[in-house]
Amino acid sequence: VHRLDKDTSGLMVVGKTVPAVTALVRAIAARDVHRRYLAIARGTPREASFTVDAPIGRDPSNRTRMAVVFSGKPAQTDVELLATKSGCSALSCTLHTGRTHQIRVHLAYQRLPLVADLIYGGKPLLGMQRQALHATELRFLHPVTGAPLAFDCPPPPDFAAAWKLVTEA
Repeated sequence: VHRLDKDTSGLMVVGKTVPAVTALVRAIAARDVHRRYLAIARGTPREASFTVDAPIGRDPSNRTRMAVVFSGKPAQTDVELLATKSGCSALSCTLHTGRTHQIRVHLAYQRLPLVADLIYGGKPLLGMQRQALHATELRFLHPVTGAPLAFDCPPPPDFAAAWKLVTEA
C-alpha cells in the first residue's frame, strides 16, 4: 500500500485483497492515514515544533536523489523536537503526504540531516550505520469494516540505543 525507504525501520501497511489495497491507497491519498516517525537528526531546530511545507521532486543535479524543488509535488511534514543532546536532536515527524524520501529531504532542507543518512548529508554517529528513521505509529480505518485501527512499533536495537543517547540525561 505504501513503502519505507531502504534502511528505514518500522511499520508498513500491506493489503491482503485488491479491494483492501484500493481502499487503503485511497485513504493515504486522502490523507486519512496517520503516519508518525521517530528521527534522530544532526543539529538543533530553531523552534520546538514546526511544519515543513515544501514541494519535493527529483534533484536536478543528481537523478538518484530527491530535493525541494519548485516544480515538485506538494509535501508537508510536521516536526516536533523531543530532546536534544551532543549536537543531535530526537524528533517526532508526522507525514501529511507521502513523497519519496520526504522526511529525509525536508529535514536536510532545514539543515537537520538524519544521522547516518549519507545521501542527504548525515554522518554516522551514535552507533547508527543507517539513516536514523523509524516508522513508529500508524492509524487508519479498516478498509472493509471501518473500525479504527492503531499500531505502534518500538524501534529496533540500533535505533533504540542511539535514541537513548539523545533523550536520556
